[in-house]
Amino acid sequence: MLQLSTAIAGLIGGGAFALLGLCTLLTYRFVAVVNFTQTAVGAFGAFAMVIAKEHGVPLALAVVLGLIAGAAAHAAIGFGMTRYFAEGSQEVKTAVTAVLFTALLGLGGMLFGAAHPHAFPDPFNKPAFTVANVTVVWTVVVVCLLALVFAVAPVLVLNRTHTGLLLRALASRPRTAELVGVPAPRLAMIVWTVTGAATALAMMVVAPSFANDFSSLSLLITWAFAAALLGSFRSFWGTLFGGLGLGALQGLLSSFESLNVYRGVVPLVVIILVLVWNQRHARWDAAA
Repeated sequence: MLQLSTAIAGLIGGGAFALLGLCTLLTYRFVAVVNFTQTAVGAFGAFAMVIAKEHGVPLALAVVLGLIAGAAAHAAIGFGMTRYFAEGSQEVKTAVTAVLFTALLGLGGMLFGAAHPHAFPDPFNKPAFTVANVTVVWTVVVVCLLALVFAVAPVLVLNRTHTGLLLRALASRPRTAELVGVPAPRLAMIVWTVTGAATALAMMVVAPSFANDFSSLSLLITWAFAAALLGSFRSFWGTLFGGLGLGALQGLLSSFESLNVYRGVVPLVVIILVLVWNQRHARWDAAA
């Protein structure tokens, strides 16, 4: 019963991991970039919101300012990637975002204090219902519902709309898409801007449940990558359930005193295991 309770409690983190993993997958599926800066950009937006609120700005307006900050930061990164690395290999693009992630950590530390937490508003921190003697707060419900929206909406856009067709062409062959009339740079910039705002919104919702200094929130990228890898960086549903499973696993480990200290390495272990499994699978296919 204890294990079930802690697994359910872990869904707070699981919804967050799923949500951030889906934001990472959005950037990958729409502009074909494995983006290390995703959570750092979201943290910028979240901290812009909380700083504005601390200076007396009403919460609704502060949220809008945070969304604008996240969108602007991601758009700036997207401009550089579109302008200089549109034809670069996947490895080069990934390396560029990894370098930018390091730069954002330093910049965020200077602007917001690397190890100085802020009091993020948590309007949903009220009991919703009880399962297995665990009180589930509305934050869990909101995060999971938002993750569900982030899983369903991109699938509908990609598969049911003309814009989705253009996005698929942009992600697979940007230069060819541009030659046949797809406004590739403009479309890519829209994607970068929208996904930046989406990640900022996600981070605002999940920040109260974590150590809310800039560095800690930015380093949630490891959990986001683990969730996206469980979805093979293709499936929005796989990423959703992968993130929820990671949260349940983290909660389950907390019920064992000898394993509790290892919860932080779960995403790294998952990433390694998935990569090894995929490599072995590729070799089996080649052997066959």
